[in-house]
Order: sequence, then structure tokens, then C-alpha cells
Amino acid sequence: MSKTTSQDSSSSKRHFHWTKKIGNEEDEVPNPTLKPSSNPSNTKVEDKKEHVKVQAALQTPRRKIPAVAVARFRSVLSAFGKNRANLPQGLGPRVVGTLFGSRRGHVHFALQRDPNSPPAFLIELATPISGLVREMASGLVRIALECDKDKEDHQGKKAVRLLEEPMWRTYCNGKKCGFATRRECGPKESKVLKAVEPISMGAGVLPGSEADGGADGELMYMRAKFERIVGSRDSEAFYMMNPDSNGAPELSVYLLRV
Repeated sequence: MSKTTSQDSSSSKRHFHWTKKIGNEEDEVPNPTLKPSSNPSNTKVEDKKEHVKVQAALQTPRRKIPAVAVARFRSVLSAFGKNRANLPQGLGPRVVGTLFGSRRGHVHFALQRDPNSPPAFLIELATPISGLVREMASGLVRIALECDKDKEDHQGKKAVRLLEEPMWRTYCNGKKCGFATRRECGPKESKVLKAVEPISMGAGVLPGSEADGGADGELMYMRAKFERIVGSRDSEAFYMMNPDSNGAPELSVYLLRV
């Protein structure tokens, strides 16, 4: 048995290279001041030297960033965050569009990036809401909004964004329908958009208060998702996405700067 055991151990040493754990290697790191013995091979000596270099690199303390540099970096980040918060909210390829107005009032058209976000585009058309309802009952509706280019644009000055134009000429199915004016989202408009926020697509009537005239103060609305197509800085189109129209949008709104 003793002979067999000695033969197995010698054969295992010849055919396998046994390695030690990392903890043992760290404990057995040689002193660089001592000369290596002549018995170990050159490969083992080089491996131990590389191990010593790695350990020295790991134990080297890292450079600390000065406190002044850290404070400046944080101030730049905070200023950048404030500037981003003040930037105007843009629109993506899919937007939420809402048409609303009282029975005896004009049509308001709002575009939002998300159902709960403030409107990025809000205009009041000269068309009464009752007339728009009749047009939509007859078939497809195409609303074109046109505005003039500023002459100062040709002199190198920065042009206003298309959605920020204040005045528009309105055409409904090719017929001129007065002018549309850009509006700020006031308390009344915010109240309406908040009331229809849970609605993703549909049309209906919101009850009016006695101060608004009772039944005459009822507010009609239509809300749907629109696909936004940007042709250029002077042209954009919004197509209502209706799954029941077999791919043909019932309402399309075009913004043109000519």
C-alpha cells in the first residue's frame, strides 16, 4: 500500500500542476530584497514578480479629487437640471389631441405629449363646435392652419418654432373659416383637460355649471391619439388614429408656414 501511494503521488506531480489558493499565495509573497534560490524554474520566479507588482499596484492609494472641484461639478449639474426643467415641452411621434368647446362657443384644439402633461399646442378656432360636429358627421375632416413666414428670418435671425406661431388662417375641407389664435392654458382649459384625462379615445359632453348657463354651458369634447409627421421646420401634420376607420383617419390637422 505504501508503494502504491508513493507512486500515485509522484505520477500526479508529473502530470498535473497543482495551484495554491489566493490566500496562500499572498501569505507566501517573497521579500524582494532576498535573492531567489537557484532551484525554482525561471517561470515561477517571473510569476512571483508579476504577483508582487499587482499587489503593489492594488495597495497604491488613489488620488483624491479636491473638494473645490467636486463643489464646482455639483453646481454645474444643478444648473443644468434647472435649465432642462425650464425648457419647453416637446412632442413625440404619438400625441394626445383634444377638441372641445361649449355648445355656443368656438373649437379649442390642444395637443399633449402625455394625457397628464400640459398642452404643448393650444389654439382657438373661429369655427363653432356645432359646425365641426356636422362636418365630422358627414365624413372625413381636413383642417389646415396656415401662417406667414417672418421676413426677418431671411436676415439670419432665429425663426419661431412652428407650434409657437400666434396666428393662423383656418381652412376646413378647403373652405376658409376665419382665423385661429394660439392660447395659453388657463384655469378653464386645465379643468377641461383634467376632466378628460382618463379618456384615451372617445367623444361626449361634460355637464356645465349654472354659472355657465346650465344646458347651454355644456361642453362637447372629442379626444383621440394622433400620429405626428414632421415634414420640415415649416410643416407638420397630425393624423387621428382610429382603429374603426379601416386605416383612414377621420380627422387630420395640417400646420403650414408659407
